[in-house]
Amino acid sequence: MRIKLVRGKQSELVSLAKVAKTWNTLAKMLGLSEVYVRHYLKKEKRLLSDLTYKKLCKIAEANFDDFIVDKLHNNWGRVKGGRLSSGKTIKNIDFPVESEKFAEFYGAMLGDGNLNRTKGYRVGTYMARIVGDRKLDYEYHINYLKPLMEELFGLVVRIGGYGNGAIHITIYSKLLVDFLENKGFKPGDKIKNKLNIPDWIKKNDDFLRACLRGLFDTDGGMYQLNDQKTCQIAFTNHNFTLLNDVRDSLIKLGIVPSKIVSGRRVYITKKSELQKFLKLIGFSNPRHSKKIGMFNLAP
Repeated sequence: MRIKLVRGKQSELVSLAKVAKTWNTLAKMLGLSEVYVRHYLKKEKRLLSDLTYKKLCKIAEANFDDFIVDKLHNNWGRVKGGRLSSGKTIKNIDFPVESEKFAEFYGAMLGDGNLNRTKGYRVGTYMARIVGDRKLDYEYHINYLKPLMEELFGLVVRIGGYGNGAIHITIYSKLLVDFLENKGFKPGDKIKNKLNIPDWIKKNDDFLRACLRGLFDTDGGMYQLNDQKTCQIAFTNHNFTLLNDVRDSLIKLGIVPSKIVSGRRVYITKKSELQKFLKLIGFSNPRHSKKIGMFNLAP
């Protein structure tokens, strides 16, 4: 839901909320980027989401309900807006601040996601998509990733699938593609582009744990070993640059993995290391988390 206030009142509300605060402080309180709050919300270039409106009123200790002139669906003004866009219809987007939630989404994108920027004559296709197994990943995509993406960006997430049993969730938005590219995610072939975990995630252990969770939810798994009593967690990816990053990140967090096996896989097998992984990182994908109870991994 988008809140439309009387002209000038949105700017006034943002100013009231900012009293005795820096723009950066206010942005963090709202869970948005400073640029978005300062240059888009304050200057009334974007409407307020219902959640942002409520937060601003609470921070400002004010009620602007009398100034609401309309409540618009999130799709308002977004016809085609980036899926087949001439540049005249651009989707509004919430630009999230760097956070654990954003880092987890970024990890899922590094694992099973792709960014597409296809320019054509007068129109272009701009999308961010995460693909999974329709049967095994359905619950994760529909009940976790989709709401997470909607919360982060304030955009419509479309659900689709292929004939080979896949599920994919997609956001069509040129601004989102631009934003993610600016955060280090290059459109196109992830292996050729040697995508890795960006520095803004590596320098913060909380972000790093969240990013690894997204990576293991998509390209990882928990497997039972032959003796039927023990298990291992594996991460598989054909991007050797990313594999090295994942292995180095696990070690940085105090988890000892195997060496890179066959140029595409890293394992965690020792019980004490599995316990560390589950405690520090864990899974959001039920496909993996439901298996934890099968094994005696209590510390």
